Amino acid sequence: MKDIFVVSDNIFSPLGTTTAENFSRLKAGVSAVRRHDRPEMADEPFYAALFDADMTDGASGPYTKFEQLLLASISEVLETGEVDPRDPRTILILSTTKGNISLLETDAGGAGRAAANPALDRRIALSTSARLIAGHFHFVHTPIVISNACISGILALVTAMRLLRSGSYDTAVVAGADVISRFVLSGFGSFQAISPGPCRPFDRSRDGINLGEGAGTVVLSSREKYQGGIRLRGGAVSNDANHISGPSRTGQELCQVINKSLAEAGLTAGDIGFISAHGTATIYNDEMEAKAITLAGLQSTPVNSLKAYYGHTLGAAGLIESIVTLQSMREHLVLPSLGFADNGVSMPLNICSSLLHTSLNSCLKTASGFGGCNAAVVMSQ
Repeated sequence: MKDIFVVSDNIFSPLGTTTAENFSRLKAGVSAVRRHDRPEMADEPFYAALFDADMTDGASGPYTKFEQLLLASISEVLETGEVDPRDPRTILILSTTKGNISLLETDAGGAGRAAANPALDRRIALSTSARLIAGHFHFVHTPIVISNACISGILALVTAMRLLRSGSYDTAVVAGADVISRFVLSGFGSFQAISPGPCRPFDRSRDGINLGEGAGTVVLSSREKYQGGIRLRGGAVSNDANHISGPSRTGQELCQVINKSLAEAGLTAGDIGFISAHGTATIYNDEMEAKAITLAGLQSTPVNSLKAYYGHTLGAAGLIESIVTLQSMREHLVLPSLGFADNGVSMPLNICSSLLHTSLNSCLKTASGFGGCNAAVVMSQ
């Protein structure tokens, strides 16, 4: 099976505009989650990880904030000169959950859409954003859009890996982004899923998520000249079909994708040095993940969640958190799961509560989302 190598990566978030800046602040225990009083987004103050206005100030012509984040993150990885977007052996893959859905608030008029608006429909369409991004960088192929709730970023990586292994392309630029708006906040609020303070993944006192915005980009290649880099070795997806918003109560389906990912990578549970969990800090997600990790025989493996640093960045989460995992592997350092103090799940996990220096040769990243979707990917030095 073809090896798939990580060529370069970028995180563009409220913590920084490069992977190095982000990881430096994460190591220092800095969180982007803070209290916001933004009447245009919510009637009451809320906790989230949001950009300051001057980071995305709308000065980029026809591009929305969502598209500006993608442009900024992709630009940073393309500056290395390792990737030529005009190469017919290169594909662009974009992941997002909400895309430009906020245009419904600003362009529909009044309290909602009083009449059909074909122009607005076209502008909101994810395919429109994808064409704009691809055209800006002169990618020659029609880009692929992945939008499958909160596993979108991981699914985009798995899709890229499979395309490269099939020989369809040699290089894939995988980018994801999401922004937070009144629409998004109110949606999660309707589920009573928003924490009134900073979130606490896997903790006994966890009471919901914080949302966040950001972008991430990973360049993958099957070309042998990159064989010294970290590899994507396996990945899988499943759907538990339990409920439109509630995850499986058994964790068996997430366990299934973990086991399939390990099998594809030719590894066993004992080979995994660290797990970057989805860890949303909701009661049911963290419980389900704990059961899945235990069923997979990984209950003693160090685990963390990054949601208390970045908030839940939706379609970008899988990419941003995978990039942090890549950097953790480079520095052989597991970050603490911020906000964790007391185990709050029925299957005790090895939650990392302080910086852990350890040898990291192979790591696992998991994700789950609305509609019962689950995904995992395995990375190795």
